[in-house]
Amino acid sequence: MSFLEGKTVGMIGYGSQGHAHALNLHDSGIKVMVGLYEGSASRQVARDAGLAVGSVAEVAKEAEIMMVAIPDHVQKDVYRDEIEPNLGPGKALMFAHGFTIHYQFVVPPPTVDVLMIAPKAPGHRMREHFVEQGIGVPCLLAVHQDATGNAKNIGLAYASGIGCARAGVLETTFKDETESDLFGEQSVLCGGVTALINLAFETLVERGYPPEIAYFECLHELKMIVDLIQQGGFNYMRYSVSDTAEYGDLTRGTRVVDDHVRENMNRVLDDIQSGAFAKEWMAECDEGRHNFLRLRQEARTSRIHEVGRGLREMMPWMNPREIE
Repeated sequence: MSFLEGKTVGMIGYGSQGHAHALNLHDSGIKVMVGLYEGSASRQVARDAGLAVGSVAEVAKEAEIMMVAIPDHVQKDVYRDEIEPNLGPGKALMFAHGFTIHYQFVVPPPTVDVLMIAPKAPGHRMREHFVEQGIGVPCLLAVHQDATGNAKNIGLAYASGIGCARAGVLETTFKDETESDLFGEQSVLCGGVTALINLAFETLVERGYPPEIAYFECLHELKMIVDLIQQGGFNYMRYSVSDTAEYGDLTRGTRVVDDHVRENMNRVLDDIQSGAFAKEWMAECDEGRHNFLRLRQEARTSRIHEVGRGLREMMPWMNPREIE
């Protein structure tokens, strides 16, 4: 970690990723200063953890290396108003996701290093592994701009400081990380899986099956299947379920997710690659997020949510969490 020694790392944001990065670096002996807006509740939380805290502008002025760990949709304004005026030559500007750099909502000057370290786990899990088990989670490293000639070395040192180098560092590009991340979220991890679950649930209910049974079969048991797939891939999952379930998987899965789904996935990817999705999302945020908030509220009051709330109350060992 010699490329971080004697330098201040500025952590812009103290949410899921920001707090884990800051605390892991601090525990690794690196000087960290957290940048937060006045009035942020996280200011006292960071101070209580033993970290120095200042405004984003103050941190940008003092730190030689900065990690931007705030939501994509606010990065453009925060960068323009508080980071860019204090971004001297030779500094390193880092991101945990490539969205604003890849789509050019943020365009740093050519005199600074621009790179990405993207851990492949939520911040709380990253911190938990670092503290309790002394291990890290894999991360992605990308260099967008190498003004000093040391950008990659800085990234590797940073990955070591947050514990990711203990697991592995995979080199990529801002383009590949951003586009594949958005596609995974939209087609499978968030959009695809929730749409599939909800459609299956509604199909059973509309055909006369009890909503509670539909919930268990289409949503609740999904975790078991995903855990098996994560542990050993599709083969281990199929080894672990019944032969009846495996035969149904192999003969019916592609009837549900067929070629028209592949066509829709390609259209989703087209929007990501062209920048159409990014422009749509940033415009939505600039215009008050009215459509987004309406869609969020509709999803939070859906039938599957109401059925699930009651069933989760019967399973306190799951530590149920409800968002209103």
